[in-house]
Amino acid sequence: MTTTALYRVTPSRVLRSEWHKLTTLRSTWITLLFSAVSIVGLGLLVSAHYETGSREFVDPIELGLAGTQIATISLPVLGVLFTAGEYTTGTIRATLTAVPRRAPVLWAKAGVLTAVVLPLTLVTCLTGHALAQTFLTGTDQEASLTDPGVLAALAGTAVGITALTVFAMALGALLRSVAGGIGAFVGGVMVAPEVVGLLPVDAVDKAVEYFPAQAVGNVSALDAVAGAPSPGLSLLALGLWALGTTAVAAALLKRRDV
Repeated sequence: MTTTALYRVTPSRVLRSEWHKLTTLRSTWITLLFSAVSIVGLGLLVSAHYETGSREFVDPIELGLAGTQIATISLPVLGVLFTAGEYTTGTIRATLTAVPRRAPVLWAKAGVLTAVVLPLTLVTCLTGHALAQTFLTGTDQEASLTDPGVLAALAGTAVGITALTVFAMALGALLRSVAGGIGAFVGGVMVAPEVVGLLPVDAVDKAVEYFPAQAVGNVSALDAVAGAPSPGLSLLALGLWALGTTAVAAALLKRRDV
C-alpha cells in the first residue's frame, strides 16, 4: 500500500472518525440513556395514572409515549453539541485539516447521528408503548401493536425525533455556538410556531402545521386530527427541514473561515 493510499480521505474513514467522536464522549451515553429512560418511564407513569376520559382529546400513542416530549429536546441538544461543541473546544481546526473538502464532515455527522438516534428511539418507542398498554388495556386508550396504524405511528415518532436531532445538528454548524444552537432550536422549533400561530391568517396557520415540532406531532398521532397534514406530507416536511438545513450548513462550511 502506498503512502498516498494509506492516508487518503474516504467516506468510510470520515464516518469512522465521526463515530468515534460521538461514541467516546461520556455525555453522549448520558444523554442517550436519559432520553431512553424518559420515553419509557414517563409514559409508564402517565399511563399508570390514566383514568378513562375521551379518546377524542387524548391520543393513545402520545399518552403512552409522553416522555418523547423530553426526548425531542434532549436528543437535539446532543445534535447541537456534536457540531458546535467542536467550535467551542477548537477541535474543528484539526477536523477540517484532516478533511479539507469540509462538507463530508457534516454529512458524516448526520449519518452517524441517524445511525445512533433512530434505532434507540424506535426500540424505546416500541418498548414504551407495549409497557404502557399493560395499564391502558380495557380503557379507551387501548391500542395493540397489531391495530391499524399503531406501528406506523411509533415508527413515525422515531423518525421524527431523529429528523429533529439532525436539524439541530445543522443549526449548531450554522451558528458555531452551543448556546446559540440550543437557543435557536428551542426558540425556532418550540416557541416561534406558537407565536406565529397567533396571527389571524389562514395561510399562516396552514404553514405552521409543517414546522418541525408540529410535523412530529402529526406523524406520531394514531388518531388523525381533522385538517392536519397527512403523516406522509409531515414526514416529507421533516426530511426537507433536516436535509435542507444540513445542505445550507455544509455549503457555508466550505466558504467560511474556521
